[in-house]
Amino acid sequence: MFAFYQLNRRARGYVHRATGGLTLAVWLLVSVAEICPPVHAWLHGGSIPDDDDCAVVAIALGHVDSGACDVPAVTPVHWVAVETRAEVSNFVILDKNLPQSRAPPPASPVP
Repeated sequence: MFAFYQLNRRARGYVHRATGGLTLAVWLLVSVAEICPPVHAWLHGGSIPDDDDCAVVAIALGHVDSGACDVPAVTPVHWVAVETRAEVSNFVILDKNLPQSRAPPPASPVP
């Protein structure tokens, strides 16, 4: 079984474009066959039968039923819970002074 989801993004893009192009080509061929009877006869193998109920005739007569997609409505959110969070500080405040030997070095002048 071919796993479509295992293709990388670029390959999936190529497959999508090829599928779209093929679908467009088939639709245009059927549309041309709707307008041009020799193409319609060629699709049937030489002659159009009297009781023709192919896709070309269905499109020409408007008997194409597009399926409606039933998408459930998005339900609104009625309640949002906001919880307090504990404030945590990563810094420790020292109240004692360091002796002179433990102080940070003085700022050096910029040359």
